[in-house]
Amino acid sequence: MSRVGKQPISLPDKVTVKIGEDRSVLVEGPKGKLTWTLPVGVSVANEGKELSVTRSSEDRRVRAMHGTSQRLISNMIEGVSKGYIRNLEIHGVGFRAAVKGNVIDLNLGQSHPRLHPIPEGVKVTVADNTKIAIEGIDKQVVGQLAADIRAYYPPEPYKAKGVRYAGEQIRRKAGKSVK
Repeated sequence: MSRVGKQPISLPDKVTVKIGEDRSVLVEGPKGKLTWTLPVGVSVANEGKELSVTRSSEDRRVRAMHGTSQRLISNMIEGVSKGYIRNLEIHGVGFRAAVKGNVIDLNLGQSHPRLHPIPEGVKVTVADNTKIAIEGIDKQVVGQLAADIRAYYPPEPYKAKGVRYAGEQIRRKAGKSVK
């Protein structure tokens, strides 16, 4: 077993990690719990307040999964302790969003409103009809929901209308020039 170039993962207070016999990793914290199954060739050892991820061989796939496993477990620990948030902004005349039950209603200047379901364990809030905040403990689910909402109307380069991530810079293009 080797652990070339990988640092141990330190556990914050109130976070517990359980490694099952079936290669499952369960992370519990104040915000909730997440579970994930380790790939073949990678193992995790709980050493008090630190976790160490090791690999069984130097095979290319196992080396790749070693780093991926380390990062996914680290993201799970951060998610159950702090959580993740992704902010979106809607720009455009008449563009707006609203949360209706477990669906987000997006009016983006198209002939019909876009209704996107909100996944389990994710909280979506809308402020000023144009600012969307997506919160959750699973980084992948939060990021995918933000990407799905943005994909309905990505920001266009001429008038910069559309759905964008908060703070995203849009590279503007000049329109037609009249001679």
